[in-house]
Amino acid sequence: MSKINLSIDDGEAFFAHELSTNFNPTQFVLDFKNVTPRVDARSKDAPVLRIKHNVVIVEPFHMKKIVEFLEKRIKAYEKTFGEIEKPKAIQIYEKKQKKSGGKEEKVKTPSYFG
Repeated sequence: MSKINLSIDDGEAFFAHELSTNFNPTQFVLDFKNVTPRVDARSKDAPVLRIKHNVVIVEPFHMKKIVEFLEKRIKAYEKTFGEIEKPKAIQIYEKKQKKSGGKEEKVKTPSYFG
């Protein structure tokens, strides 16, 4: 029996604010995005948004297996901690949007720059 040296690169932790998906006949593309404002109060330049992407490409069969796995994990989470609900702040925002007919001038849209 021979020995094997194994090196694992854990990578960096990545918090995704957004997810977009696309597909073609052979692949699903999951594009996880992290959007971070970079504001320097001393600068007269416009604020900068830093966007980082982590892209995951999977075959359709594996995508279906990922969805099944996530559904099982969500059920286990909710069994342990209770049903996952929409955050109250989002409910309030959506209620205001509904009352205004979705017109942005009546309800201030959330922004990274306040």
